[in-house]
Amino acid sequence: MSLQIRFATPDDAVVIDRFIRELATFERALSSVESTPERLRSQLSQDPPPFECLIAIQNDQPVGFAVFYSTYSTWAATPGLHLEDLYVTPAERGQGIGRALLQELAKITCERGYARLEWAVLDWNQPAIDFYNDLDAQPLNDWIVYRLSGKSLSQLGTDTKETA
Repeated sequence: MSLQIRFATPDDAVVIDRFIRELATFERALSSVESTPERLRSQLSQDPPPFECLIAIQNDQPVGFAVFYSTYSTWAATPGLHLEDLYVTPAERGQGIGRALLQELAKITCERGYARLEWAVLDWNQPAIDFYNDLDAQPLNDWIVYRLSGKSLSQLGTDTKETA
């Protein structure tokens, strides 16, 4: 197996968008995807870009990716990385590609002097949960993830009510 992992460039936008859509299909959420290659290309061209991406290449073909961005821990007073998406094409799974992508992310996290690498996993994705447990990653069962988006985000962002 000839596996290479490299940082994505704006020229990888079509591949990244394809992987996003394949992952969303697996997660039963394709209808929620709003990305386009054009948006991704534009964002990867920004300085700094809002996200970074590693592309796994095997035998000259893209076979997976890891999309991530910087976070900050007030308690540790240091940055970290958040892994937004990790995806390996179905035909290539079980060959160590996901592990290689996470290993590269761990290396980047350490090289940058960051304190942690974090991600979320769907509670029904048992193969992924087993994979992360095998890496000795620790689930944060005492936290509940919340999200504001769409109408709720707009309403809160434009709310002119005074707070007590």
